[in-house]
Amino acid sequence: MTAQTEHASVKRVRTELESHGVATEIRHLSDTARTAVDAANVLEVEVGQIASSIVFKIDTDQGERPLLVVTSGRHRVDTAMVATALGVPKLGRADADFVRLWSGFAIGGVSPVGWLHDGEVFQPQTIVDTALSEYAVVWGACGHTHVVCSLDFDSLLKITAGTALTVAAD
Repeated sequence: MTAQTEHASVKRVRTELESHGVATEIRHLSDTARTAVDAANVLEVEVGQIASSIVFKIDTDQGERPLLVVTSGRHRVDTAMVATALGVPKLGRADADFVRLWSGFAIGGVSPVGWLHDGEVFQPQTIVDTALSEYAVVWGACGHTHVVCSLDFDSLLKITAGTALTVAAD
């Protein structure tokens, strides 16, 4: 095992996947997977197969909370479209500090699961881009910028308790 695949964040994600009974391949990449294009190039897959975890801020009765949008790497999230679908005024921009506070991950390594907030495992409200359903296998960050894991669309919905939604006009 490499240092990256033994990293505490990667172990947390692996544990969460195993607790849901999800079969996955966890792969260490020699190059960064900070962007969907980077990951697709290293994995030699279509950019649409990259499940990018994008964190936004939304206002709730409990204050600002994260919204995780797991989108196909071929999309830029249409924030107005998603906000309308959710019935919220807007999706706010989340900075690196907000992302780390709520997820326990650094930007570029944010996994769809295994979030850690105030020392507790936490799953934010999650939207999963329907475009990811077009692929038998998608790849998402696994807690580190050099580590990814494979998933299928149904497993991604299951493990995140996510809502399938079109997040961008093609």
